[in-house]
Amino acid sequence: MRNRLFPLVILLGFAPIAAAQDAVRLVEKFDPATPYRVDLKVTMTGRLTLPAGKDQPATEVAVEGSSTLAYDERPLAPDEPKTDTVIRAYRGIDIRRTLGDKEQKASIREGVRRLVVLRSEKGKKAPFSPDGPLLWSEIDTVKHDIFTPVLVAGLLPKDEVKPGAKWIASPAAIAELTDLDTVDEGGLAVEFATVVTLNERKLAKLAITGTVRGTNEDGPTRQKLDGTAYFDIAAGRLTYLKLNGVHEMLGRDGKALGRIDGTFTMTRAASKEFDDLSEAKLTGKELKPTPENSLLLYDNADLGLKFLYPRRWRVGVLQGRQLTLEEPKGGGILLTVESTDRLPTVEKYQDEVKGFLAKQQAKIAPMAAPARTADKPIRIDRFGIDAELKTGKARLEYAVTSGPHGGVMVAARLPAEEAAELKGDLDRILKQLEVTKPVEK
Repeated sequence: MRNRLFPLVILLGFAPIAAAQDAVRLVEKFDPATPYRVDLKVTMTGRLTLPAGKDQPATEVAVEGSSTLAYDERPLAPDEPKTDTVIRAYRGIDIRRTLGDKEQKASIREGVRRLVVLRSEKGKKAPFSPDGPLLWSEIDTVKHDIFTPVLVAGLLPKDEVKPGAKWIASPAAIAELTDLDTVDEGGLAVEFATVVTLNERKLAKLAITGTVRGTNEDGPTRQKLDGTAYFDIAAGRLTYLKLNGVHEMLGRDGKALGRIDGTFTMTRAASKEFDDLSEAKLTGKELKPTPENSLLLYDNADLGLKFLYPRRWRVGVLQGRQLTLEEPKGGGILLTVESTDRLPTVEKYQDEVKGFLAKQQAKIAPMAAPARTADKPIRIDRFGIDAELKTGKARLEYAVTSGPHGGVMVAARLPAEEAAELKGDLDRILKQLEVTKPVEK
């Protein structure tokens, strides 16, 4: 359940107000001038049945996990209709999970812990940092986190209510709490239980319960949730949410393949220190997504390869010193890391490509002479070919990069109809392509 289930926090000292209550409006206004502080905690434990593989029977494994996240956040003016945007400065993040005997950890590098997070009516969009490119693992960490404005708005009623009133949480709020991509059945009911006092403040106590069944990236699941929320009536803020939950992964027959029990706690308060989110600190920072600030970082210390790449591309297979990149419309890039003495000259590389295409009986346009497109310390020699292959027309791009620690042979296939745009992506990748350690012979 990723960051959706957290440890129980016991609140003491609440005193119910027994007198009849007037109707109140439980609405939180998300104002860019009013940042807030969020603290989230998760614990979960259970067992899962992993499906059988080739020559391997189905196995049951233990699952344990915990998460602690703390950040300041404030809304931004949306740059698109029906889109919510917040800027967030993480003060701490620690996510751990153990699956059997394998431990997994997730975090965000210190230099990019200030993030812009977006959510449209269709769901969450990948975040970006105004301070530098993100790793895909960092995006994956944040995209499963709660998007507070949507969650809070979806849990609160649209009209004035009195104690005893009930309503249904919005589909968007259910998606935030369960991390489901689609909900097939069920929902979450919210009840205004009573008004209580704590430290001379009146809080509306809400009871939340329900079962939902749907699908996420792990497959069909069923989740049962039961919890409590408190809304500070004078401050106009949801200050506390605690849920106990049961998460069951389901097989094709609808039977549970495992069960995870957990708890989820979210506390919110006014942000007293939010210097990293102040207008002064954000001056000159681009807070809307652009092709440049949305680039992803690939940094493999073992391979010794580092580069930036557009988000439409996906890192594919790493085999030895070769890495592939794939694009949904059929584009592909192969990167081969080599030591300096094993790098071919660009002329020899071009001859090898001509021979290969001849064997493939490809129809090719006349080739231009290779061109050098960058100066020291990284040299880039490249050439391109328009070709008609068995799979269709394509633009083929090749390059040899060389630097102090070694170089990279690059081969790219770009479908003809997308060639101009994808060639721009390749240019971005080559611009930042770097071998970060000496390549062994």
